[in-house]
Amino acid sequence: MIYLDYSATTPVSSDVLDSYIKVTKEYIGNPNSLHSLGEKSHELLTSATEQISKVLNIKTNEIIYTSGATESNNLAIVGYALKNIKRGKTIIVSKLEHPSIYGICDYLKTLGFNIVYVNNDENGLMDFDDLKEKITDDTLLVSIVAVNSELGIRQPLKTIKMIIKKKNPNCIFHSDMTQAVGKVSVNMSDVDMASISGHKIYGPKGIGMLYKNEKINIEPIIHGADNTMRGGTPSLPLIVAFSKALRLIVENLSKNESVVKLLNEKLNDNIKKYKDIKINKTSYSIPHIYNISLMNIKPETFIHALEKRDIYVGSNTACSSAKLSSSAMALFNDETRASTTLRISLSHMTSFEDLNKFLYSFDVIYTKLSKLGEKK
Repeated sequence: MIYLDYSATTPVSSDVLDSYIKVTKEYIGNPNSLHSLGEKSHELLTSATEQISKVLNIKTNEIIYTSGATESNNLAIVGYALKNIKRGKTIIVSKLEHPSIYGICDYLKTLGFNIVYVNNDENGLMDFDDLKEKITDDTLLVSIVAVNSELGIRQPLKTIKMIIKKKNPNCIFHSDMTQAVGKVSVNMSDVDMASISGHKIYGPKGIGMLYKNEKINIEPIIHGADNTMRGGTPSLPLIVAFSKALRLIVENLSKNESVVKLLNEKLNDNIKKYKDIKINKTSYSIPHIYNISLMNIKPETFIHALEKRDIYVGSNTACSSAKLSSSAMALFNDETRASTTLRISLSHMTSFEDLNKFLYSFDVIYTKLSKLGEKK
């Protein structure tokens, strides 16, 4: 099998899986229980949280465990909006967000909130002048994705935060960092809140976190025990596994990124030879996400043809059922280009041998499907 859909999800690393199994077997107590088994579990939970705080350089009370980035996005945006509705009713987002952000925006519209979309420039970066113009005293929160999941465009979060705070010091800045953490260096001081997901960093599915600056107040969206931001029994095996996955991926970030850059260069050198294929990247795209438009071929046809050869790539984002890539439309304003995108996600786990096999199969399939298209 050749897997090139790492942006959709990653396999759980063996070390992380070992930790998950060990905790599942040996720590059966509820971390909230007062007996010795509960205390043992609580100590491990505290240790895992402290490890995350060191890796991300944040405080332990700024970590809220969730089921993943979508829940974190909901808790951050809906939670803050509901808690601070008297301070403003306008929320600004980009046109390059994950579908979960737009789902949240649609919900908040039903509650009377005003959703404003900031434009991007030709490189996919936020239009700073447009952002300045759209921030008003009524702007409650701005949410800008750190790395776009389709085109891999990375935003300058520090600069964006400076613009926001200068125009409205009370406005909160949230970022979905799902595609950034573990791929590129991140700094939590660049934002007020950030969403992270475990299954994007070789951890298990069903666990993630929201970083929330301790000075910010939000309304819980899952209610349960008193004085908690998320009701329910902490999933200790998932939390420990997530903590380990985060530590491992950040520790090896530079080495892994160097490998992915070389893979990306080889991939790009081959794909750019096809005159009818559009490469959907800018100078701000990270090497892990490589997006192309086949133009004259349906992406689903190509994906299934590769699948028959045990090769797996993606189209748009895994959480989107839309035929048009909203990100490609925002950047290129070309419906054909946006409806024929193919996303190839690279990883440090990708071998050059696998990439060569992919490129060979890609050429065979592309040549065949292109000829079929010419006959129609």
